[in-house]
Amino acid sequence: MSKKVLILSASPRKGGNSDMLCDQFMLGAKEAGNQTEKIFLRDKTINYCTGCGTCFNMGEGCPQKDDMAEILEKMIAADAIVMATPVYFYTMNGQMKTLIDRTCSRYMEIGDKDFYFIATAADDSKQAMERTFEGFRGFTSCLEGAKEKGIIYGTGAWNIGDIKETKAMEQAYEMGKTV
Repeated sequence: MSKKVLILSASPRKGGNSDMLCDQFMLGAKEAGNQTEKIFLRDKTINYCTGCGTCFNMGEGCPQKDDMAEILEKMIAADAIVMATPVYFYTMNGQMKTLIDRTCSRYMEIGDKDFYFIATAADDSKQAMERTFEGFRGFTSCLEGAKEKGIIYGTGAWNIGDIKETKAMEQAYEMGKTV
């Protein structure tokens, strides 16, 4: 059965290491017969959550007029969501965290999804990346029926292209095939 796979790439660099892993995952998922879409967060306008309470206290949508409403619709419609980020100071980058914060208005509708997490870092230690994955888990723990299905550790990748020399490229492709 074909699934809708939404890939959220928070790399600030097109063709950056985490973005390359997204492409590998997408290739595997497509080859397995799934519908895929990658959203490159850098190309979207996503404002910070202002904590105004309109969505939470008044039951209305977010009053901000940016690209987040469209992204939220796609997150709600997806069967599987891939969240990919470079690791900055041992956690996800600001682009990904801003996206997560802005799901507040409809996060309860992002239920019953499979989640895959991709992170790349200059550090060679998988242990050093756990804080990043815990940040993703903090988000998905708030979602009804969210299932963590896989993690890609893109370690030892500082410069653009460093990830090509790692096992993470094949792992991302193979994981995409299993969606």
